[in-house]
Amino acid sequence: MTIEILVPNLPESVADATVAAWHKKEGDFVEKYENLVDLETDKVVLEVPAPESGVLGDIKAVEGAIVLSNDVLAIVSPSEAMDNLVKPTSEVNRDEVNDAALSPAVRRLIHEHHLNPSDITGTGKQARITKTDVLDFLNQQKTAESVKVETKNKVKKEEIPSKVVTSPQEGLRPEQRVPMTRLRAKVAERLLQAQQNSAMLTTFNDVDMKAVIDLRQQYKERFQQKHGIKLGFMSFFVKAALEALKRFPAINASIDGNDIIYHGYYDIGIAVTTPRGLIVPVVKDADHLDFAGIEKSIADFGKKAREGSLSYDDLTGGTFTITNGGIFGSMLSTPILNPPQCAILGMHTIKERPVVEDGEIVIRPIMYLALSYDHRLVDGSEAVQFLVTIKECLESPAHLLLNI
Repeated sequence: MTIEILVPNLPESVADATVAAWHKKEGDFVEKYENLVDLETDKVVLEVPAPESGVLGDIKAVEGAIVLSNDVLAIVSPSEAMDNLVKPTSEVNRDEVNDAALSPAVRRLIHEHHLNPSDITGTGKQARITKTDVLDFLNQQKTAESVKVETKNKVKKEEIPSKVVTSPQEGLRPEQRVPMTRLRAKVAERLLQAQQNSAMLTTFNDVDMKAVIDLRQQYKERFQQKHGIKLGFMSFFVKAALEALKRFPAINASIDGNDIIYHGYYDIGIAVTTPRGLIVPVVKDADHLDFAGIEKSIADFGKKAREGSLSYDDLTGGTFTITNGGIFGSMLSTPILNPPQCAILGMHTIKERPVVEDGEIVIRPIMYLALSYDHRLVDGSEAVQFLVTIKECLESPAHLLLNI
């Protein structure tokens, strides 16, 4: 009896998936729930686990193949069928160990590592092979292989240059062509869509971050002790953006054909850079969360992004997006809209700059802000006032704490 490994049901918004990487080869033993293969979609990477322990049979969809929901990826033979994989006693030499005397655990190890039972000395009753015998045999093999590799490396150590340098005189112009990941291709498509299908404009302002920095410095230890999470800058910006969005609802809206959709809720996308490309997890109903709740949501998204475990639900929706190029040292940029949203806020690095206060030049930690917006829906005056509201909230955090 065999079990088919199927492509899981894909969401309606996802037409197909690409087989990104197999973690097992045909003939390998797999444990129940062990990840067999990664499927890449436009948004996330899906892991497909083994439904039962057994041996991986024919792989029907190789790496790079395009698959649909419920397509067959591979076949697994359950572990009960492994008895048929070992040669019957009548087919082995009399010198070999009687396979019928092997326990299921021993049989599994021998098959998984492609071992010959006759090479293993049994220490059990009547010279039967135990699990410990197999593990000891494997350790001996690893030790011998390590010595072999180490000796080989010593012999060739002087032959391997520490760094390969290609001089212009050699005339070598190396190139590498690799296909775009599904995620990067989707991001490219959406960025072009945003530029071609919207009247995008960007307005700028600066904000004195001293009040926020002082507040964080004063309460960061108590905050972390009570909530188990660090107090970052992003929660202040989310709270300030929520206040500004409530005052200017057009910036929390979107365009659908000839209609404007005004959203009565606030789902804030937080742009995150991953090795696979840019993704935007969404903090749902952010206006219902306090500072700790926002920080925990963002930290959870960051962990999931590093582990590649973000779900479709984490990435769907969003009425407004915040992106922080400041973590990479960006001084100023014009962020691109995240369709169908009509605005995106860009944060940048904080630098000490000379400013004039009460007729005197003082040094203050300044951050430049950028708001890109769709001019078809948002007027310039609204965009400017939106940024001014964020500036006021951050330069006087009492606005956020007292909800005034």
